[in-house]
Amino acid sequence: MMLTTIRNVLGGTMRRTAIAVTTALLAATLTACGSDSSSEATASPSPSASVEAEATFLDSVTAAGFSSWSDSQPTDEELVAYPPQWCSEFDADHSVKYVLDDPSLYPIGHNWGTALPDAQQLVVLAVKAYCPEHQAMVVEELKESGAY
Repeated sequence: MMLTTIRNVLGGTMRRTAIAVTTALLAATLTACGSDSSSEATASPSPSASVEAEATFLDSVTAAGFSSWSDSQPTDEELVAYPPQWCSEFDADHSVKYVLDDPSLYPIGHNWGTALPDAQQLVVLAVKAYCPEHQAMVVEELKESGAY
């Protein structure tokens, strides 16, 4: 009888302790989620913004009808890989020439290629959709080079 009473008391105490710990952890997690003020959290675009930028970019690419893709063209997945990389390069104050001179950043695939004038226009379309803060710089550079 005494052993049963001790088990009941300890069991109840342990359950209350487990509930209290779980509640405290949940409250701490919710507080941390609601008060995240790191610059990383504010710098990341929302998933809906990324989806919107992707759709805008792909629609404008389709409307442009690049002649260098008349025989073979990239997939949407191949195309949308480029704009975030280009925007990162522009964030680092690199030029359009720098970006398109880099073989890893030039829009080309295994079965498709892009003529330089089309690639330059593609960069403009990407910047408009993904990082419009760089649009003036990109357009100005292309105008100065006679490409736009």
